[in-house]
Amino acid sequence: MRAIFLAAGLALAMQAGAPQLAAQEIGRDLGLPDSVVLVIDPSRLFSETQFGKRVASELEAERETLAKENRAIEADLVDEEQSLTKKRADMTPRNFRMAADAFDEKVQRIRKEQDQKARRLAEAGDTAQRRFLSVARPVLETVMRETGASVLLDARTVLLGADSVDITAEAILRIDQTIGAGEGIDLLQALGKDTGAEDSAQENGIPAVEPSDMDEGAEAPATDPSLSEPD
Repeated sequence: MRAIFLAAGLALAMQAGAPQLAAQEIGRDLGLPDSVVLVIDPSRLFSETQFGKRVASELEAERETLAKENRAIEADLVDEEQSLTKKRADMTPRNFRMAADAFDEKVQRIRKEQDQKARRLAEAGDTAQRRFLSVARPVLETVMRETGASVLLDARTVLLGADSVDITAEAILRIDQTIGAGEGIDLLQALGKDTGAEDSAQENGIPAVEPSDMDEGAEAPATDPSLSEPD
């Protein structure tokens, strides 16, 4: 009786493993490694697949847009600072100090807002790469089944390993064939694009002041209006 149960169990195991064995046969026919452990380079997947290249291009366009916006804001602030300096001779020290303080506060506020945009853009890039791997996961799982692998490691964390177990090139090929450029898949949802651009220098001008003889002792606003470009 025990022999009958063992025979039945073996038959069931062989039947359950048949699809996996068939997948491994396909993998060997395709020249894939026969290994329980595989490695892959996620950064290469993102930079070399059509899908990853499209997303990277969109991120670069966003960075350039932000850099252009920063340059325009900086030019407006420089003009506003120069205008304030020219008006200084016709302002009282008190009025000039009020205007200078308001301008300084405006510069700091804008710098903070632009820095936040740069941080959100950087975070969106990181999130896009994680989402990319999530979208590509079914392709990677197929390769694992075809090789009989049970573990897929990040190649960047492996100290030593045979090149034969690196499936990065094969994964890139499969992702391009299966997903292509991923048109219609938005990986930049985390960006949260701002539609409220900074107001112009004229709209956020300095407080109105009454011209008057200027007393000695008032100082010009010591403000550096430069805005850093996004990394």
